[in-house]
Amino acid sequence: MTDHTGVRQATNADVTELVRLRALLFDSLGGAFFNPASPEADWRSALAVVLKERLTADSVRILVVDGDHGLAACGIGTVEQRLPGPHLCNGRVGQVIGVVTDPAHRRRGHSRAIMGALLDWFREREAARVDLYASAQGEPLYRALGFDDHPDPALCRRP
Repeated sequence: MTDHTGVRQATNADVTELVRLRALLFDSLGGAFFNPASPEADWRSALAVVLKERLTADSVRILVVDGDHGLAACGIGTVEQRLPGPHLCNGRVGQVIGVVTDPAHRRRGHSRAIMGALLDWFREREAARVDLYASAQGEPLYRALGFDDHPDPALCRRP
């Protein structure tokens, strides 16, 4: 991957816009899982705190593309050290978290540019695998970038 036109690392000044874009993502996903009827807390404030803490963390990369008024797009990647195994020799797993583009800025290659920069970052950190959850709209891009179905079915539980 080489063309990361317009992509830059997020700064503290971007936190409000990052929260806005993440809210757009959850609104587009819909459903009770992503938008519970009675949220336990103000997740936007909690997100802002965590984003500020993680902006400079070595294990997190928060990338943005500027728009005319605010951010046009963002994407977040993390690298987690897990236990090595035969399917994960060094135990490093990358996770793409919520690439989202503002509706007014879609179809301009922002998500592709962010993904290219994230994939280069994962490669530099020697991630043995990169995981993501794809929306129906994002799946064609991710498949074009080499993502395929994961062999393990995903399950989750809320305590």
